Amino acid sequence: MRKFLASAEFLAGTAASAVLFSSAAARADQPREWEMTFQAPATDMMRQIERFGNYTMWFIVPITILVLVLLLVCIMRFRASVNPVPSKTSHNTLIEVIWTVGPVIVLLLIAIPSFQLLTAQYTPKEEAKLTVKATGNQWNWDYEYQVDKTFSFNSAVLQDADRAKAGKEDRGLYPRLLAVDNELVVPVDTMTRVLITATDVIHSFAVPSFGIKMDAVPGRTNETWFKAEKEGLYYGQCSQLCGKDHAFMPIAVRVVSDAQFKTWLDTAKTDVPGANKALMAEIDGTNKVAAAGN
Repeated sequence: MRKFLASAEFLAGTAASAVLFSSAAARADQPREWEMTFQAPATDMMRQIERFGNYTMWFIVPITILVLVLLLVCIMRFRASVNPVPSKTSHNTLIEVIWTVGPVIVLLLIAIPSFQLLTAQYTPKEEAKLTVKATGNQWNWDYEYQVDKTFSFNSAVLQDADRAKAGKEDRGLYPRLLAVDNELVVPVDTMTRVLITATDVIHSFAVPSFGIKMDAVPGRTNETWFKAEKEGLYYGQCSQLCGKDHAFMPIAVRVVSDAQFKTWLDTAKTDVPGANKALMAEIDGTNKVAAAGN
């Protein structure tokens, strides 16, 4: 399905290939209208989650079809009009063995890889090179970079009136209700630990392309991690009902090269808005050069 959708998008955009190349390079992935699959994975963990989802479909679809067929057989064969004398059979050893042993086998085939995946989600393969603390508020996020000189900033939904000032007028790249004023910036191919808490009510830090979702609980610090393998802009949202503006609490993560991150970090320690503008200008220039070469 994903390959089919990707092919359709490619054919539809042939006339503007240069523009789409630069946009796709910056966009990475985000929610799309009528989307029927997961967002494209940007981490190995999300690929594992996607594979497990596809694996379970091999059980879900046949079981659903089997139950539907059995219901239709019962309706057509055992309805009162064609079966006026109901059967008095109370036991059938073979059927009872099948409907007991069969589900047990199916549960084992699902449970074993499920437990393996769950273990992998809580067991990073390497030590984190970057630690960020994400604090959920009603209704925005505070990010604190735990580096040599700790600094923090707030990230809130981008208002339409502020788009021009922020240089984020492209709604394809900065969608309504998902774009923020200050993105969480991380380097590509870097193990990143996220410490998650909240100041008021329970929130949830979730980024689908990374395969992460962790509750932010007041008075408690939870931990998740990711290692983004592809540069770009990724979106998530608070996925825990947290009040009237729950729908206006997006998460935006910008994954950049190691060199771009170091430059951004040096400036962000004293001037986050200035660091963001410089980073956006550098990325935009890089994308234009890439598009011109294609």
